[in-house]
Formats: sequence, C-alpha cells, structure tokens
Amino acid sequence: MNKRDTVLALLALSAAPLGSFAQQPSKVWRIGILETTSVALNAANLNAFVKGMQEFGYVEGRNFVIEYRSADGHAERFPDLATEMVRGKVDLIVARGTPATQAAKKSAGNIPVVATAIADPLLIVPSLARPGGNVTGLSSVMTDLSAKRVELLREIVPKVARITVLMNMGNPALLPQWEETERAAQSLGIQVQLFDVRQIEDFERAFEAAVKQRADALVVAQDGLTQANGKHIVELAVKHRLPAIYSASEYVDDGGLISYGVSYPDLYRRAASYVDKILKGTKPGDIPIEQPTKLDLVINRKAAKALGLTIPPALLARAERVIE
Repeated sequence: MNKRDTVLALLALSAAPLGSFAQQPSKVWRIGILETTSVALNAANLNAFVKGMQEFGYVEGRNFVIEYRSADGHAERFPDLATEMVRGKVDLIVARGTPATQAAKKSAGNIPVVATAIADPLLIVPSLARPGGNVTGLSSVMTDLSAKRVELLREIVPKVARITVLMNMGNPALLPQWEETERAAQSLGIQVQLFDVRQIEDFERAFEAAVKQRADALVVAQDGLTQANGKHIVELAVKHRLPAIYSASEYVDDGGLISYGVSYPDLYRRAASYVDKILKGTKPGDIPIEQPTKLDLVINRKAAKALGLTIPPALLARAERVIE
C-alpha cells in the first residue's frame, strides 16, 4: 500500500461510525405503568399501548421495557407504588385514573407522567391546553355520557321507574358524573338512588338494598374499585336480575347487559404518541391534554334474553359490537 492509499484508509476509518467496529447498545427506556388492575384484567388496554408504541418504532424488550404495578382496586396503594417506581429509576410513568395520576405526580419529581384515562384533569393540572409541570395525557370522561346511559336504560327498559347507581364517591372525579346522572334521571321522571361503594364488601349490600327498594335497573360508574371487581359486579347483577349499564365494554364481555363510554384501548393506543414525544424531548407540560374521540356502545343480546328484554332494532344498529 502506497502513502496515498494509507492516508485514504486512515481517513475512512476515522469517518466510519463507531457501530461499525463495536455495536453499542441503544437506549432501553424504562416505562412504569401504574394501574388499577392486574395485567390479566387489563390485557386489552396494555396490548393497545404496546401496539401504539410499535407504530412509533418501539419494540418491547428491545428499546423499552415495562415496569407494571397494580393497586388492584385499592387506591390507597398508589403513593407507595409510585414511590417504588421512582426508586426503580423509570424514565416515564404511564398512569390510569385520577388517584394514580395524583400519586405519580407527587412522587415523580421531574419524571414525566402520561395519564391514559384521567377523569378530571383539572384536579391535577391548571389547564388542558398547557398543563405545565410534568403531567399530560388523555381524559377519559365526557360528563354528558352519564345522562346518555340513563337514556339508554330507558330505551331497553321502557317502564323503568327507579334506578340504582353504584359509585365510589371516595374518588373526587366522580361527583360531576353523579350530578349529571341525577339530573338526567329526574328529567325523565325516574327516581334515582346512589350507593357509595368503597370496598368489595359494599357491593353485596348495595345489590340487596337495590332489590329491597325495588330498583328496576342499575348504573355502574367506572373507577379503579369497580374495574377491579367488574366480574363480581356482573355476577351480582345476573343473580338479582337487574338490567345494568356500564362505562366500559369489559363488563359486557363478562356477561353484562350493555356498556356505553369511551374506548379505553383507543386511549391507551393514543397514549403511546405522548410517550414518543416526551422521549424525543418535548416537555410534558407543553403537550395539551386531549379528550376522548372514540365511543363504544356494546350490547349483550344473550344477557338481554336472560332478563326477558328485547333490544330495540334501532339500538342494535347503533352498537359498535353485539354479543349474541
């Protein structure tokens, strides 16, 4: 090799990327997921989040890993779980619901927090357009849906005169939903009774009281406690032959009658775009909190038949999914 060739070879070596000689590991992001229920109960939403991440080039196990923690319906566990995540040096926390997001915000310091389904963002951030601080994400609640659920019950049970509402009033985000439900029922001439459920033992007592008071139907509000005990609630509704409407489709998949609400898998998929922006350098406080864009109406005709109910054809036509 002459002198010119030697110089060219050295220049080529100096210009070559480091990875050509010793492959350097890429950053593996540690994403904490602070949840209300177990992986098994939350599988549809978790899968939607992972698929959303894939749309932005992230592959679980390759360039991101998930640290999953569940309060299993016990909101008082969120502060300790959030602190555990911070000590584990996660890069970002994805949190579901108001209590989980509040706990994550308090513990996280400068660690970004993305809410996947927060009922009342203004309990946590000063503005939806510019949340500021380290929290952003997606809202899960459109308060007017509470009124729509009462109207849907009226369509399915035309002679409904009394409705029982199961709601965890320990969750501050649920008060507006109760007020909207109460207004909607009264406007239709329907009596409405609230049962404040805060632990699993409350559900059996609430159903017994509903039957004693001759309730014609049931509204089940969505929060960590009802989500974690969804199958048990559906079983009680079947046992007591109470037509019930829920806020999420998993209750209907478990044998419930009807659900109407935001699509939680869609919120989780969209949450991945927030994570991507933050990991690429955007400050969480500069990303607006968005409202739901996809609603799901799911009907279980088998459950309706067991209750002796006929679902109006027009309602079936509007359904996103019908379980036969």
